[in-house]
Amino acid sequence: MASSCRRPEHTGPPDVFYNEEEAKKYSQNSRMIEIQTQMSERAVELLNLPEGQACYLLDVGCGSGLSGDYLTEEGHHWVGVDISTAMLDVALDREVQGDLLLGDMGQGMPFRPGTFDGCISISALQWLCNADKRSHSPPKRLYTFFSTLYSSLARGCRAVFQLYPENSEQLELITSQAMRAGFTGGMVVDYPNSSKAKKFFLCMFTGGTGVLPKGLGSETSDRTVANQVQYSGQRCRFNNMKGKSAKKGRDWIMEKKERRRRQGKEVRPDTKYTGRQRRPHF
Repeated sequence: MASSCRRPEHTGPPDVFYNEEEAKKYSQNSRMIEIQTQMSERAVELLNLPEGQACYLLDVGCGSGLSGDYLTEEGHHWVGVDISTAMLDVALDREVQGDLLLGDMGQGMPFRPGTFDGCISISALQWLCNADKRSHSPPKRLYTFFSTLYSSLARGCRAVFQLYPENSEQLELITSQAMRAGFTGGMVVDYPNSSKAKKFFLCMFTGGTGVLPKGLGSETSDRTVANQVQYSGQRCRFNNMKGKSAKKGRDWIMEKKERRRRQGKEVRPDTKYTGRQRRPHF
């Protein structure tokens, strides 16, 4: 996991960290846009939405609307919530298609019961684990968020959070408050053996007995490394999930192409050069 000295949530509150200068990166940095889009694509895949049906989705921590752009491309309607006015200003300048709302997720989601068909969130949930004010209690703020989110979602749908957990205790804090609010589900870990490509997705269900999706890269995972973590009372350790990066390798490319084929999207035919390493361009 990332070193604490590099974590943005340790530098200040999100509405302070994501100022005008930082917000501009989300409309000008092509690498940042690419990563955000990839994580959004994976989050929507984990939502397991009905095929060919436009859904009404919530994007928590929507920022400049990059995730919303992908939702729009997929034919969905969405509402975005963010605490940073600078990020929302960028979203307005980009003329995103979703509705935007300024709000603190730790104060709860102000929507009617059963409003949304699903929820995604990219790189936002870990911010609730920090007390930026004396009045802030991370467990209480997490519970307030999860309980109001649970109410705003239709029964039988999902909420998927891509996050950067700092340690196993933080994961336990998050999942315990989610369960207390009524959610079931667990953690899906993509490429658990990779120090660079590894991604954590908290996949939660609102009712029913949903089957936890399988993490990507499982065919190359060591048996001692779990890429699915079901909610339980046991402590979950993730700090040993390191190894060679699988991102951009042949297996990563082939698996992504297969996923897109299952989604009915056009995919280039496989060749003997598929997965060939390319030189970086500067």
